[in-house]
Amino acid sequence: MSDMNTAFLSDKFAVALPYDRYVQTGTDEQQRRWKQVYDAAALTDAQKQLVGGFVREMKLLIVSGIWCGDCVQQCPLIARIAQANVAKIALRLLDRDQHRDLSQWVRVNGGDRVPVALFLAEDFEFCAAYGDRTINRYRAMAQRQLGPACPTGIVAPDKQEMAATLADWLAEIERIQLMLRLSPRLRQKYKD
Repeated sequence: MSDMNTAFLSDKFAVALPYDRYVQTGTDEQQRRWKQVYDAAALTDAQKQLVGGFVREMKLLIVSGIWCGDCVQQCPLIARIAQANVAKIALRLLDRDQHRDLSQWVRVNGGDRVPVALFLAEDFEFCAAYGDRTINRYRAMAQRQLGPACPTGIVAPDKQEMAATLADWLAEIERIQLMLRLSPRLRQKYKD
């Protein structure tokens, strides 16, 4: 079992794929599903302004499954957020099953759930992990009474659910940005 230290996380980030390349690893149907959600997702002007104002670099390493309905309905939202400030948010995705040495560290409730986002500082210091679903995603699923099964991702979520889930992810990304912005070691490094 590997330790989840900065060297390990840096190595994983180096082999992880940018969003577009990750999506291309899927079948035509899987790519269609991811594109459908990506095309429907959008940040508001206020959200773009918020993300555009980030000053600390952060790395998001997502443990995912191209086949996973929850990944289909959340990772494109994260990609949209990251694209609002590519200078400060580096997004990469890894397949859960191909990287067991990492996914063993991010099990959720005793299971290999995805997506799980690892938030890292610019120097690969671990900040937080978040996943497999946001609160609004869980609320929508509970309302539809889907039970424990993973949704298929065949149909994009409705716009209200998508906006709420995007807002959940953005709140967590902003939380990490503030963590990095207020970090004593980084404030000392940048003299701010």
